[in-house]
Amino acid sequence: MRNKDEKEVIAFYNVENLFCPDIPRVHKLDPTASGLQNWDERKYQNKLFKIAQVFQLIFERENSLPMLIGISEVQGKKPLEELVKLDPFNSNYGIVHYESMDERGIDVALLYDKSKIEIISSEPISYLFAVETKDSEYYDTTRDVLFCKVKYLQMIMNIFVLHLPSKREKDINKPKREYILKDLHQKISNLILIDKEAVIIIGDFNENPDEEMIVNFNYDNNFNEILVNPSYELFKNEKFSTFHYKNGLLFDQMILSTDFFNSNYPLQFKDTKVFNHEKLSNRDKKFAGRPFRTYAGSRYLGGYSDHFPILTVLEKKPV
Repeated sequence: MRNKDEKEVIAFYNVENLFCPDIPRVHKLDPTASGLQNWDERKYQNKLFKIAQVFQLIFERENSLPMLIGISEVQGKKPLEELVKLDPFNSNYGIVHYESMDERGIDVALLYDKSKIEIISSEPISYLFAVETKDSEYYDTTRDVLFCKVKYLQMIMNIFVLHLPSKREKDINKPKREYILKDLHQKISNLILIDKEAVIIIGDFNENPDEEMIVNFNYDNNFNEILVNPSYELFKNEKFSTFHYKNGLLFDQMILSTDFFNSNYPLQFKDTKVFNHEKLSNRDKKFAGRPFRTYAGSRYLGGYSDHFPILTVLEKKPV
């Protein structure tokens, strides 16, 4: 195993509805803030413990905790504040989080090792979509994209954390994903080509790495490659982070600017992997190799998440 000082790890984890416990309902059919069945304090604490345990397992296998962790499907900042108090974080991690306008209150966030990372600036990038019906017009909201400019070893890196609109109902959200990616592509191109700064995009894209809009995202307007998506090879080798019915999916991806593949850059790409540890996998033989999720529909299973985390390992170039 490599010395932990010779590498850095970056993680992304869709944690499947990390919500604060619901206030007890007055009537059985009253709606809940979470939208989950019987989401109480006991289940919430079990969820926090399990998410923390995931990162303990990452530490044991990688001999290093991630210096940056993108999180999606969290509702508010409080669960994150309680999470980073637990072992193995032990209050050594900071939080960047903004409340989004998503109708379910689902947000993305960035956790960072305060001993390694300095946050220079951060902001949410919000998107509104006009929806016209026969009788009215309204705006549809979605999850923000989180943008953070950070400093690591005197290097500036630009981190984008996203959770693009979901695939559902004959993929009516595909135009929204296309719009968001097009807008982000312009911002990222400027950072790479004009500011000459490194970029990392991490998140749940709700697209596989081989789909057209993800492949095209890696190129500038002159068809020069400015981004690399190592998840493409993972997907070709049938390494999946989540499943839909019988289909394995790799919606969870990390895309990096070409800096990390340049031999002169202080951090060099080493590996990307799906962290499909056996403890995170379903106990039912019928669903072997799939994530052990918290809920299956309305049925509480008590697992970790319906996604596996993904990791990118970067080697530190000797000074």
